Amino acid sequence: MPNRLQFETSPYLLQHKDNPVDWYAWGPEALEAARAQDKPILLSIGYSACHWCHVMERESFEDPATAAYMNEHFINIKVDREERPDLDDIYMQATLIFNRGQGGWPMTVFLTPDGHPFHAGTYYPREPHYGMPGFRQVMTAVVDAFRTKRDDVERTARSLSADLNRGMMLEGLAGEPGMFSEDLLDDAAENLIHRADPVHGGLTRGKPKFPNPVNLEFLLRYHAATGNDRALQVVLFTLRKMAQGGMYDQLGGGFHRYSVDERWLVPHFEKMLYDNAQLVRVYLHGWQLSGDGFLREIAEDTLEYVMREMTSPEGGFYSTQDADSEGEEGKFFVWTEGELRRVLDGVVGNINALLAYWGVTQGGNFEGKNILHVADMLERVAVRHGLSVEQMRDDISAAKTVLFALRKDRIPPGRDEKILAAWNGMMLAAFAEAARVLGQDEYRQVAEDNAKFLLDEMTGPNGRLWRTYKNGTSRLNAYLEDYAHVIDGLLELYQTTFEPRWFVEAQRLAGVVLEHFRAEDGGFYDTSDDHEELILRPRNVQDNATPSGNATIAYNLLRLTAYSGETRYEDAALSVYHAVGAALSEYPMAFGQMLIGLDLYLRRPVEIALIGDPGQETMDAMLRVVRDSYRPTAIVALSPTNTDAATVPALLRLRTLRDGSPAAYVCENFVCAAPVSTADELAALLDEEPEEPEMVEPE
Repeated sequence: MPNRLQFETSPYLLQHKDNPVDWYAWGPEALEAARAQDKPILLSIGYSACHWCHVMERESFEDPATAAYMNEHFINIKVDREERPDLDDIYMQATLIFNRGQGGWPMTVFLTPDGHPFHAGTYYPREPHYGMPGFRQVMTAVVDAFRTKRDDVERTARSLSADLNRGMMLEGLAGEPGMFSEDLLDDAAENLIHRADPVHGGLTRGKPKFPNPVNLEFLLRYHAATGNDRALQVVLFTLRKMAQGGMYDQLGGGFHRYSVDERWLVPHFEKMLYDNAQLVRVYLHGWQLSGDGFLREIAEDTLEYVMREMTSPEGGFYSTQDADSEGEEGKFFVWTEGELRRVLDGVVGNINALLAYWGVTQGGNFEGKNILHVADMLERVAVRHGLSVEQMRDDISAAKTVLFALRKDRIPPGRDEKILAAWNGMMLAAFAEAARVLGQDEYRQVAEDNAKFLLDEMTGPNGRLWRTYKNGTSRLNAYLEDYAHVIDGLLELYQTTFEPRWFVEAQRLAGVVLEHFRAEDGGFYDTSDDHEELILRPRNVQDNATPSGNATIAYNLLRLTAYSGETRYEDAALSVYHAVGAALSEYPMAFGQMLIGLDLYLRRPVEIALIGDPGQETMDAMLRVVRDSYRPTAIVALSPTNTDAATVPALLRLRTLRDGSPAAYVCENFVCAAPVSTADELAALLDEEPEEPEMVEPE
């Protein structure tokens, strides 16, 4: 008989509705039951694409004897970390403390009846294994401690909660007044460049390897501002290596979560919306700076994957795809050599050349099968096998078409179809920027459909966002990261379409953040002031798999300052940077989005106000000047008429046509140039750059 999770909308929670465990969702019913029965809480936090979450479910939560023990001794609560990042953050901090910096999912935390943690771990096997205690052993020890050493348990829980609260106060991270300078950006960039892997790419050496897109983006901005070519080469080298590896889906497009090795070869196979949203933009920017068409192709193929497999009929973007299919990790994505030879017979001119290009062997590179990856340069493989480059390209293209069609007949990985506001804001920004950079109307339509969905279906009657949407129902108060990323997406869409609605909504949502999320000592809380009361109010300032909500909202408040001229936005942004200033240059890997915002603040935005019809030839040429190059500090607004209407950014007000012709107004560092009327004049204003430095290899 299904348990209480049958009434939830989260696909992850619904996966557990038929477990014999008497699961509760987090909420008043569960917490009251724990208090009334004076039982400890067993809190299990995971997500639907998590491989080891599925393993623990099969081993323990589906086992009747284990479930019976859980039901007798605990109030069992299951949480989807993607729906409830506040709970995930609070209890992950506790897990890291208990396990000396080690954490992950599934997260298994034992709480007092009032929600304070007193023991925590991650995956536990049913029986002792991998050098870990068995799950039943752990539960038995916890139950014994709760019964016989209750005072010690309560003392441990209260002490740990106090430590967690102090951590949320950001003690020791605050910067000194006046400490922010371009030297800080120099130090952070050098730190990242020094860490980079010169052999395999990436901003760390060894394994596992994560893409770290926000730090790659910071290095691109740093190069754009300073001309430091080492920063650029580190990023370009990393982007190429990632896209050639098995971490990138060579047939279907899109990136897997991370690589378990140092070569980007063997991934954890889940695909996350947020990874792909961030990486699309970094690849686009890499293409803009290098002209390398391969990087553009990766961005386009990733967007195609999202449109094909991760977009709902309503216009929202789904969250994740699982690592597993048919109970095996990666099964959907891998091939045997014999299988490839059989299905490609007669399709390609030289099967041996193709298999060499993709690194396919009889023994395979993953549990006897092959993860397709670019094992050698196309040109080199072609020469070795007596083919022209054109023949080799034709064979690769034909093989991809056939294999992709065959793969569609396999049982695909599960897909988590909940729609999260923050992650949708990130992908909205990716489609909006791709639409204007690549001139693709299809991307613009996808972005507009998503923005309408977010504002129509994921905004409540009070004008505030919801966190999650599934099956026609929006629920859960949105978090800081939801507002921050939706605002970012709306501003990107405004710069693509110049439709005033998107700017107006971004500014309105920023007002909600300022009213309901401000922290008294600087920065913002992750939860609103009317959120349910937890053991503490979380405030995360470091980037994790996604940029921190504090850093993202600060960056967009600076953009709104440039658009509106309202200093309240800048004041709020600076309160974020001052709250963590001491850590920025010392730990840049954790603060990439903060560094991006500081780059915008210290270099100052380039404000570009365009007056004239977008379809008019001169204005179209001006827009191409603005959009064809990588201009990370550009704040662009356009009005087709002489206007000072309240719905347009203040940046446009009182700007006029020039003798009846389109005009561009450029202001930088508090100084405005005379308006110009041609694309060449605008390019001359925007492209006064120092000489290009000599190209060097990354160190």
